[in-house]
Amino acid sequence: MIKAFRNYNPVNIIWLAVLLVVLRICYLFNTPDDVEFKMLEPFARSLVPLKYEHAVSLPVNMAVAGILVLIQAILLNYVVNFYNLLSKPSFLPALMYVVVSGLFTPFLTLSAPLICNFLVIWIVYKLLAFYKGTEVRSISYDLGMLVALSSLFYLPCIYFFVVIWAALLIFRPFDWRDWAASILGYLTVFFFLAVIYYLTDRIHTFYKIWLPLGTPFPEKISIHYLQYALLVPVAVILLLCLVQLRGNFFKSYVLIRKSFQLFLIMFLIGGLSFYVKVKFNLDHFLLCAVPVAIFFAYYFLYAAKRWFYESLFILLLAGIIFFQFNTF
Repeated sequence: MIKAFRNYNPVNIIWLAVLLVVLRICYLFNTPDDVEFKMLEPFARSLVPLKYEHAVSLPVNMAVAGILVLIQAILLNYVVNFYNLLSKPSFLPALMYVVVSGLFTPFLTLSAPLICNFLVIWIVYKLLAFYKGTEVRSISYDLGMLVALSSLFYLPCIYFFVVIWAALLIFRPFDWRDWAASILGYLTVFFFLAVIYYLTDRIHTFYKIWLPLGTPFPEKISIHYLQYALLVPVAVILLLCLVQLRGNFFKSYVLIRKSFQLFLIMFLIGGLSFYVKVKFNLDHFLLCAVPVAIFFAYYFLYAAKRWFYESLFILLLAGIIFFQFNTF
């Protein structure tokens, strides 16, 4: 399977759709009675005066989520190939995104992090434009707005603001105006939100939006110990990718070297920002799906021993399907 997706063949989109169905249909046999869809944070909920939390049945919910994942996979694949991050075009980023976005059962339904991944992919596209852009203030402003918009859907996305500044450090010489532009972009969105709060006589509660950022970092997270087994092949692939990157580091183009440093920062920030939500949910880690998919794609594109990387990939797929049948 990996060998087929190493080629940039549009027919692979069909196989992507087939794999997506295979990885998700098993969950229908062991689904909960109801799943609540929270698209916006409570402070932005009034912007959409519709009752959508339980508007659709679970099969429809999963079908829509699957379609969104497929679209996101194709968009991510376009971004990676547009910037030539893997040195050769392929459909591996799309394949890996479909797989990673089905890793845990909470990933399979509609959620705010899933919606935010559209903005995350857009953010990645804009961040990489820092490398060759001569005038990046407008890009910084756009990125600030994108981070602000994503935090309306899911507040932990606010920490992607750090990724913007990390990208400025990695890709650009220091210019305070570039940094200030990102702040202005962020403030623009919340300025209009403040206007809405003022017009609805809620301006005195506006400061409460950022109170969750002061939540103490939890000492542990509640994941069933058997689910850690699914993270073993993920950790192995990530480790092998880092080894591969280290071996090719000085052979790669400057853009590739700097981009993967940025993706590592994005992965860490996306993962560690879970503490903002008082109630821990595994679907938060969908925010890590974009950088992880790119890391996976890099490894599987350059891995040499076919029997090993194909076996590792099949093991990962088997683990995903197994845990969909067993919720423990």
